[in-house]
Amino acid sequence: MTTADLPIAEGNDGERKPGWLASVLTIFPGMFPGALGFSLAGRALEKGIWELAAHNLRDYALDRHGTVDDTPFGGGPGMVMRPDVLDRAIVAAREQAGDRAGPLIYFTPRGRRLDQDRVRELAAGPGATLLCGRFEGVDERLLEAHEIEEVSLGDFVLSGGELPATVLLDAVVRLLPGVMGQAQSLDEESFERGLLEYPQYTRPQIWAGRPVPDVLNSGHHAEIAKWRRSKAEETTRIRRPDLWEAYQASQGRKKEE
Repeated sequence: MTTADLPIAEGNDGERKPGWLASVLTIFPGMFPGALGFSLAGRALEKGIWELAAHNLRDYALDRHGTVDDTPFGGGPGMVMRPDVLDRAIVAAREQAGDRAGPLIYFTPRGRRLDQDRVRELAAGPGATLLCGRFEGVDERLLEAHEIEEVSLGDFVLSGGELPATVLLDAVVRLLPGVMGQAQSLDEESFERGLLEYPQYTRPQIWAGRPVPDVLNSGHHAEIAKWRRSKAEETTRIRRPDLWEAYQASQGRKKEE
């Protein structure tokens, strides 16, 4: 799929504008859009709110076999992705993307942990270029030459960068204007205020002997808001002490201001 195949989103002023561009470099372009072709992200893709250009790294190989990796210097198991091949792919993809190339991101367990703040920053930009590694990773010289941003989803290892790229794109796309139906839904989600989200309930009012908290049926919006904030704080304090510490620090700074 290329950007030429996709529609162009219409802005608030009626002007036709290009969407947020995801340029993905991978040896498995068939994995995209994958899950991103469904639900909110899929509908936004059809509307042109965001666009996808999946580049096959093997198209930039230097031999007829499409070789993108080689044995590591110094010995050891596995293979390493070649810097010359990946450099050709990066240059071509970013030239095609133009001013929508955005930051160049590589997924690796040693990278900075992805968080909602970084997701918001990416959503506010014109796009991003995502390098999906495989095997034992990529040649370090490539990372240095392109000053690539290294990102991690957590302290675990996956087979490649395609799934992290999908996760990042899903997180970004849902923040783009016109994707979510209610802006309020975004404001009250986990991490948006430095807290985990409060518990949610729906019908039936009593299920398996467990009733919905009375306050949620009271009709008192101020009391409901107070309850939800209290529950969000309690959940964050118990489950994520790191977030709770940062939240308390931020509240202290606000009081000083």
